[in-house]
Amino acid sequence: MPAVDPTQRFSARVDHYIRYRPGYSPEVLDVLRKKCALKPLSVIADIGSGTGLFAKLFLENGNAVFGVEPNKQMREAGERYLESFSSFVSIAGAAEATTLEDHSIDFVTAAQAAHWFDRERARREFVRILRPGGWTVFVWNQRRTQSTPFLDAYEKLLLQYGTDYQQVRHERTTDTIETFFAPSPYQAVVFDCAQKFDYPALEGRLLSSSYAPLPPHPKCAPMLEALRRIFNLHQVNGRVAMEYTTRLYYGQLA
Repeated sequence: MPAVDPTQRFSARVDHYIRYRPGYSPEVLDVLRKKCALKPLSVIADIGSGTGLFAKLFLENGNAVFGVEPNKQMREAGERYLESFSSFVSIAGAAEATTLEDHSIDFVTAAQAAHWFDRERARREFVRILRPGGWTVFVWNQRRTQSTPFLDAYEKLLLQYGTDYQQVRHERTTDTIETFFAPSPYQAVVFDCAQKFDYPALEGRLLSSSYAPLPPHPKCAPMLEALRRIFNLHQVNGRVAMEYTTRLYYGQLA
């Protein structure tokens, strides 16, 4: 099990997270409009809203969004990022205790977050706050690990230097999804996503990950030396490409 409280894993990484994590494709909204009748009047509870990257999609769609985030640093960063949206409400809460009213929400969403939840308690809480016919939506940007020589080398770096990387890898999300929705059915949709990084941005992307050691951890300096070697070997015109598979899951909880 991860040694760090999941709600505190990103406290020291907020700036890197805001600057270097990928956003989310507008195709997500297209799917939810067609399959789940998402409308601008739909009320969203974005659980584990973090710095606000996913909430922004819905706010730009005209939705009212409650951003529920247990981590103070991440929550305050999200408040700054989304301060221009009057329909955003920031809440100090968690998946298992949102503080939201019974049957007040049309869509419960979670991006890059559901694998941290206490599944049984969070599921009960979602059923409590969702209106009849409401939807639960999970999304992950899953970094590809072997589709290019650079990504293969990057994965090996994480396996060598990551503090608890194998325990929190996103391949484990399938189990999260199946146990969370059961016995209710759910649907899955896949998109492509990519980022291009120069070296400083690549380093920031690595350090945004909760399993990447930070100074003064003894693995940090050798990890960054290895990252520089990988970048120099694989860069094209001073950039490397980080490829992702965006996985969207949606369903109605019985």
